[in-house]
Amino acid sequence: MDTLLKTHNKLEFLHPLHGFSEKVSNWNSSKQELRCGLRKSYRTGRVKASSSALLELVPETKKENLEFELPLYDPSKGLVVDLAVVGGGPAGLAVAQQVSEAGLSVCSIDPSPKLIWPNNYGVWVDEFEAMDLLDCLDTTWSGAVVFIDEQSKKDLDRPYGRVNRKQLKSKMLQKCISNGVKFHQAKVNNVIHDEEKSLLICNDGVTIQASVVLDATGFSRCLVQYDKPYNPGYQVAYGILAEVEEHPFDVDKMVFMDWRDSHLKNSPELKERNSKIPTFLYAMPFSSNRIFLEETSLVARPGLPMKDIQERLVARLRHLGIKVKSIEEDEHCVIPMGGPLPVLPQRVVGIGGTAGMVHPSTGYMVARTLAAAPIVANAIVQYLGSDRSVSGNELSAEVWKDLWPIQRRRQREFFCFGMSILLKLDLNATRRFFNAFFDLEPRYWHGFLSSRLFLPDLVFFGLSLFSHASNASRLEIMGKGTIPLVKMINNLIQDRD
Repeated sequence: MDTLLKTHNKLEFLHPLHGFSEKVSNWNSSKQELRCGLRKSYRTGRVKASSSALLELVPETKKENLEFELPLYDPSKGLVVDLAVVGGGPAGLAVAQQVSEAGLSVCSIDPSPKLIWPNNYGVWVDEFEAMDLLDCLDTTWSGAVVFIDEQSKKDLDRPYGRVNRKQLKSKMLQKCISNGVKFHQAKVNNVIHDEEKSLLICNDGVTIQASVVLDATGFSRCLVQYDKPYNPGYQVAYGILAEVEEHPFDVDKMVFMDWRDSHLKNSPELKERNSKIPTFLYAMPFSSNRIFLEETSLVARPGLPMKDIQERLVARLRHLGIKVKSIEEDEHCVIPMGGPLPVLPQRVVGIGGTAGMVHPSTGYMVARTLAAAPIVANAIVQYLGSDRSVSGNELSAEVWKDLWPIQRRRQREFFCFGMSILLKLDLNATRRFFNAFFDLEPRYWHGFLSSRLFLPDLVFFGLSLFSHASNASRLEIMGKGTIPLVKMINNLIQDRD
């Protein structure tokens, strides 16, 4: 799953009503779906029976930059660029690369344009294969496994991979440079629009004029405007990339979800909390003694405290007999899921987290966003064509229309309906739900996770899920999903082109 939002390891998770977006979500340089919080040096030791002991092994933060000479934007020339991209994450660079390939002038604005993204992105291999990005995966697994409980598991015959973030960013930067993209190292504080162009005001005092402005700053929602209360669910996770003495997992398969809770049998308080708001283990084994381990709350409102998740991870490692020798990286991740879409249309164009593109039921975004980049880029190129008959608000409206056509909005509404049900499920109900979900025909669960199903197919997906569910799960879906279903239908009726 994509994990896209970094928080410092000494910060507690902030309740969303107390300044979450301002204090935790400022990550201009990246992220989508989707993991974060890179720390590259090493500390050694053994995990004791407490989260504080685990944190003692966490290395100091070390930022790593790519060795590139970036062509810089020259503000003294006062040129109006065709496109200003605010944010240098995967989404922003993908659009910058593709618009510049068409010969249009592009300026990429980011406070750390050469910084390697701190996110560990996990993706289904077929998603990256479709975008000709297989060379940007550093590890792949032949399939995945889901542990429903102590007695049952699901083997998923779908290859999974970890994105090589250094390779992906290097590939994108090289293409941007060869296409003539200019870079400016700063944060954007404000934007002022007139009829045909926009003026971006940066924190270093530099101003940049552009025909089109793209906000790719992620969940900070730097420039894109919302007009409805922001009330998402939150996926919260804590993970470590560690050297261990040994682990019990098959190195040919990654662990997509492990819902077992036997590790909590000696911790009644933790077990009780987990029974109400469950967490699962997500693991990528690279060898017999090197593994990425992440404890994840799929979705909750408000999000679980990070300390709670760390305690659950430590208890799980102890139960599995995993002794940590050193930690290479650790991650504190928070992903807002669902909530309203931004104002459609509006003058600033968005992509990624700032445009509401996180999968509301899963937290996935990276593959979806990279697949959407050509749509945004092609629209910008088309409407900034030779005659330039469309500009300003009219141009932005056309780009938003291509990014969020009615079939995508309806799809998202269904995914939000799914999130509404997941928010209400306890551990046993969650197990029953995913037991049915992964029993579906692959085209259904593949399509749902990868945002490939649209409303007609999603209806059949829902009916198939209901037919595969146990009687207890059917009652839970009906009891907890009736009100969200009515809300979804009402929203679908009201949303028209």
